Parts: sequence; C-alpha cells; structure tokens
Amino acid sequence: QVADLGCGDVCLLSILKYQKCIEELVGVDINEGRLKWNGLSPCVGDHLDPRELDLAITLYHGSVLEKDCRLLGFDLAACIELIEHFDSEDLAKFPEVVFGYMSPAMIVISTPNSEFNSLFPCAVFRDSDHKFEWSRMQFQTWALDVASRYNYSVEFTGVGEPPTGAEDVGYCTQIGVFRKKAEAAEMAVLEHHGEHVYEVVYTTSYPSLQQINYRRRVVIYLVYREVSRLRRKYQVSLRQDELEAEFIASGNQTGKFTSDLPVPVLTEDDKAMEMAPQPFCIEDKFYVPLQRIIAYPRLGHLCGNVEKLREFLGDMIELNCDGSAVKVDLNDCSDF
Repeated sequence: QVADLGCGDVCLLSILKYQKCIEELVGVDINEGRLKWNGLSPCVGDHLDPRELDLAITLYHGSVLEKDCRLLGFDLAACIELIEHFDSEDLAKFPEVVFGYMSPAMIVISTPNSEFNSLFPCAVFRDSDHKFEWSRMQFQTWALDVASRYNYSVEFTGVGEPPTGAEDVGYCTQIGVFRKKAEAAEMAVLEHHGEHVYEVVYTTSYPSLQQINYRRRVVIYLVYREVSRLRRKYQVSLRQDELEAEFIASGNQTGKFTSDLPVPVLTEDDKAMEMAPQPFCIEDKFYVPLQRIIAYPRLGHLCGNVEKLREFLGDMIELNCDGSAVKVDLNDCSDF
C-alpha cells in the first residue's frame, strides 16, 4: 500500500503502478483540478497480460492535514515537494497527522535545498507558493525532531548533483527517508473505523491472476501454446523419420542422410522435465498428458495441481476419455 500525499498531477502514481509488489495506490491532493487520471486506467495490454497481484488505485480530493481512516497503516507514504507549501501552523499539524495518525511503515519526504538556490539566477524561492525553503541543517533538525517524537528513524539523501566546483551546496532536492522502529510497529494497533473526510474523485482496479476469470484465460492460452509447440515438434520428428526411410529405400547406403527440416530447439523447461510423461500419438490423434503440462513452471504456479488444471480447462479444450491428457488432431492445426 502506497500513498502519495500531495500527488498533484499523479506523475508518481503513474510510475508506481508498474511495480509488481504494489496492491493499492492512493493519491491525495487539495487541488481537485490538478488530479488527472488518464495514465492510471488499465489498457488493453493489462487485460491481455494480467498482473500477478490485484491493484486498486484511488484518488482523493482533500487535505493531508485532515485525518481519514482510509489511509491508516500504509506501507509507504510519499510527500514529494509538499511541506514547503505549508505555513507554520499547517507545518505543525503535518507530523501529528502523517506520523502520528496515518503511521505508515515508511515515509519519504523531499523538499528544496535552499543552499542550492545560489546556483540559480535571481532565485529567492523556486515557486511562488512556497512558504519557506530550508537549508540542509534546518531540514535535518526538523526531521530528527519529528522522528524522535513519533518513534521513527531517519536517513538523509537527495537528488540533483551540484556542478563541479559547487559540491559544498549539496543536492538540489533533499530527502528524508523515515522508517518506523520495530518496537513502534509492534505496538501500533490500527482501527480502521472513523471519518471519511476525503472525497473520492477516481477509482479503478486492474485485472490480475488473483481473479479467477483472468487466471483461467491465461492458463488456457498457455496450454494452447505448449500443446501446439509439442505437436509441431512431434510432426518434425515424424517427417525426419520418413525422410530417413526414403533415403535408405532409394538404395543410397554410402552417403550420410541430412535433412533441411528445422531441428526442434529444447527450451530450459524441456530440459528440466525429462521425468515428466511424454506426449504420444494414437492413429491421427495427438495427446499431451496433463502431468506434463502441469510440470511447466508457469502452469504449475498458476494451477498448483492436475485437478485444478482440469477444472480451468473445462470444456474449452478437449481431453481424452479419462481426462488425463489433452487430445488434438495431429495434422489439423485449426483446432487451436
């Protein structure tokens, strides 16, 4: 769970949505007009190749200085270029709400480094809405005090290297990375009831393999692909045998038979499955045992066992009479 407090045009959320470990993204901003969500909606590719984990994205219109129980106990809260927009009264409220009430496991706060401003021509503040811009000492003093009060540790870093010869001014933007101390995390008791003060302006959810319909769709596609690949490999081997027989029947006993047929390439999965049951052919039907299909790591991960694989396939793919193997025509590729 990641919350971007003061998310603005949701640029950060648009990047974070690609992180596979994230299951919930929340953006909060006091300026509703800045909240844009064009880059947050699922696209066609998200449906064709679903995520492993669920992902829900919500944008709220509201102030980060107000307490809303829907933001309790997140894993990470990001406050990027936010605090310098607060006056002294709001800045005093900020730690109580974010560190004390929301109490995420990690908080990342960035703010301009005023010492870097000497490199900008005619710059006092970098934005007309900034109420202050701190030096490194001012920011670190504030951050260490807040961390101490709310049982967090803090490390300092930044982005924007200064040019050669001006290294003493530090980073262009300074960053504090706050982590809740272990004892504080153990003592925290989250009560997810209380007021909902933020207004939801946008919400969406992404297709994922946790959703049974998408998982089944991916399983069927992968089975189609593997069965087709194995059938082609089997057909090539049959044709190879036929050509060798014709070569011998022609009376050419001295020359060495060579074929221009493509040699099937063994994948790493093939090499790892030497003990799995082999495909076989009966008359004009080609069979691939489910035990072999489930041995493919991807399908094994998605299904877990043969019974679940059989359930996923349902009536979408034909099985043999005892349900132990996929059954297709050997020479008719239209069945897929």
